Amino acid sequence: MTQIRISAAANLLGVSDDTVRRWVEAGRLSQVTDDAGRHAVEGVELAALSQELAGDALDQLDSGAGVRSARNHLTGLVTRVVSDTVMSQVELQCGRYRIVSLISTEAVQELGLAPGVVATAVIKATNVTVERNRT
Repeated sequence: MTQIRISAAANLLGVSDDTVRRWVEAGRLSQVTDDAGRHAVEGVELAALSQELAGDALDQLDSGAGVRSARNHLTGLVTRVVSDTVMSQVELQCGRYRIVSLISTEAVQELGLAPGVVATAVIKATNVTVERNRT
């Protein structure tokens, strides 16, 4: 099984090391010792917690979304909108991820998209590439 150090787990979840340690103390995550004798958590448990946290965040920020066929929703803040007569480039910061979308200027105006507005990028792609980090 994959074991992830506390600091790396915190980075992946976007929280502090202390938060992960508190979750360990509260029993939300189990602490293990990695091959080097450092404190770590199991990757499977961390993945389940990340899904739970993502669902909680989506419920809080995106409660009126309804039902969608697309499974990839990233909620964040609009950081930039560049528009011309027909098309606009909208940039969102969704956690540590920057999402850029090209949509019609009419849609930008109808949605009221501007820097500081909370919005959700809904991504449905036929091609998604997945890479695995070397450890």
